[in-house]
Amino acid sequence: MFFYIARRLLFLPLTLFGISLIIFFMFMRLSPEQRVALYITSPERLRGDNVERLIDLHGLRDPWHIQYGRWMGNVVRGNLGWSNVGKEPVYSAIMRRFPYTLELALYSALPIIWLGTWLGTLSALYHNRPLDHTLRISAVVGWSFPDFVFGFFVLMIFYSILGWFPPGTLGAEADAVVKSSQFRSFTGMVTIDSLLNGRLDVFIDTARRLAGPVLTLTYVGFAYILRIARSSMLEVLGREYIRTARSKGLEEKVVINKHARRNAMIPVATVSGQTIIALLGGTVIVETIFNRVGIGSFMATAAQQLDFASVIGGSLFFGVILVLGNLLVDVSYALIDPRVRLD
Repeated sequence: MFFYIARRLLFLPLTLFGISLIIFFMFMRLSPEQRVALYITSPERLRGDNVERLIDLHGLRDPWHIQYGRWMGNVVRGNLGWSNVGKEPVYSAIMRRFPYTLELALYSALPIIWLGTWLGTLSALYHNRPLDHTLRISAVVGWSFPDFVFGFFVLMIFYSILGWFPPGTLGAEADAVVKSSQFRSFTGMVTIDSLLNGRLDVFIDTARRLAGPVLTLTYVGFAYILRIARSSMLEVLGREYIRTARSKGLEEKVVINKHARRNAMIPVATVSGQTIIALLGGTVIVETIFNRVGIGSFMATAAQQLDFASVIGGSLFFGVILVLGNLLVDVSYALIDPRVRLD
C-alpha cells in the first residue's frame, strides 16, 4: 500500500507542472497589456503611464521560459493578480468563495453516492422485477434532466408555491450575524460555523437555502452512479466465484456484502470521485440559478467580464483540485481491491 501511494505521489509534481504549462501558454496568447493584471495587487497601479512601467518591471516581453519562472514564483507566493469581479486579489477571492462551494459539494456528494450505490445494488438484486424497472426509469429520467430545468422546477415548487427553500446564500439577518465581530469563522462553511458559534437560527437559514441546490444536484447526479452500480453489480453476480460462494451454503447477505459488493465498487469509486471533483470545481448553473456565492458563479462572471486574472487563477485552482481528486480516487482503488496494490 505504501509503495503504491508513493508511486502515485511521485507523478504528482509532474502532473502539476504539465497543468501549469498548459495554463501558462494559454495566457501567453494575451497581450502584455492584458497579462499585466496577473502581477498587480491593486487596480490603482494601472492608472496613467504605469502599464508600460509594469510591463517592463515584470518582463512581460522577455522569452517565455523566463516569464514562466517569474509567474510560477508569484503563484507559489499566492500572488495570482487582481480580480476585477471580486474587487480584491484573485487568491483572496477564490479562498473566500471556495468554502461555500465546498459546503454545497459535501452536502450533495453524500446523498448522490449513497443513494446511487444503494439503489443500484437493489436494482441489480431485483433484476427485471418491478423494483428494478422503477429504479431504472427514475435513473433515465434523472440522467436526462438538465440541471437548470430541474433547478427551475425546484424553485417554482419549493419556493414560489410552498415558500420552503429560498434562493441565495444567506438571509439579511443571518448575513449580518456572520459578518459581525462576535461570529467566529472556523471552517468558512456557515452550517458548521453556525453550530460551533451556537447560532441555530443561522444554521436553519443556511440549511433552508442549501436544500434547493442540494436536491437539484442529488436527483440529477445519483442517476448516473445508480446505473454504474447496477451494471457492475450484475456483472459481478454472474461470475463463477459468486456461484461457488452460494453453493457452499453462505448466507445471501454474506455473499452480497463480502464477495459481490466490494468487487463491484471500483467503477463506482471512479464515477464517485469524478462527481466529487466536478462538485468541488463549482456547479456554475446551479449556483447561478439559486443565486449562491461560490467558485462556479464567480468564474462564470469573470469569464463574462473578461477578467483574465480571475479566469487564469481559477483554472489553476481547478487543475490542482482535479489532480488531487484523481490521486484520492487511485488510493481508494487500493483500499477497495487489494489486487491493485500489487500491480
